[in-house]
Amino acid sequence: MDSRQFSTQSALPPEGEQNGEADADQEEPGCETGAPPPCQKDILCNSKLSPQPFQPWAPKVYFSFNKDSFWYAGYEIIIQESIDSYGAVVWPGALALCQFLENNHEELALKDKKILELGSGTGLVSIVASMLGAYVTATDMSDVLGNMSYNLLKNTRNLRVHKPEARELVWGSDLTQTFPRSSCRYDFILAADVVYHHSFLDELLTTMEYLCQPGTVLLWANKFRMNSDFEFLDKFTCAFDTTLLAEFPSLEVKVFRATAKGESPEKKKNGH
Repeated sequence: MDSRQFSTQSALPPEGEQNGEADADQEEPGCETGAPPPCQKDILCNSKLSPQPFQPWAPKVYFSFNKDSFWYAGYEIIIQESIDSYGAVVWPGALALCQFLENNHEELALKDKKILELGSGTGLVSIVASMLGAYVTATDMSDVLGNMSYNLLKNTRNLRVHKPEARELVWGSDLTQTFPRSSCRYDFILAADVVYHHSFLDELLTTMEYLCQPGTVLLWANKFRMNSDFEFLDKFTCAFDTTLLAEFPSLEVKVFRATAKGESPEKKKNGH
């Protein structure tokens, strides 16, 4: 798939309804530019995998309940954020992936496709995918599901769309029992800002590899903040056939497309 087909142009909400910009400028700077690492030959990214160490970084958690308004797919989406965990906050990668899906839904042919989102958090990306016509399964840890389910229901209950499903998924744990490959086959796996400073990056990669069966396309959007993020990217590009689809400079986010290694070109046409 030629990355030049895809658009990153931002769609603005109706006058007077536009949100303030994402709180991306308060986070640590992104990666410096340089030559791509050896196993990123298919990626157009110019980021080094081993930049100089950054200052310690931690996600920002808002210590109050907050509701934010977003406009995607022609609808206003109200998202309740909570103090439960980092997963209950809207991150830059989610905003970028929502915009990418909206701008390119015809090229991706999302209507009636089966989608699973990893680390859905507030549910924003899953809501947008549902509004664009997909059958969506939003997944995260159990302590995030309550707030996520509230957002999913509130924003889709009055629309004529496939209603998204919320399910618990612990990365790397009991995958064959909870998501058997024989019955859980997906056209797309979505992931937004699932890579940051946590201790489950190996389990995340294992889960991505497990869910990406032949014919599945993984779309991963992330802001790169720490050395560990770039180390994960190195492993990711070695595990999958990977292409950089888009960059969102204002959010410092890159969007990647990945498929199982050695997949035939026919299955990659039109995003598959």
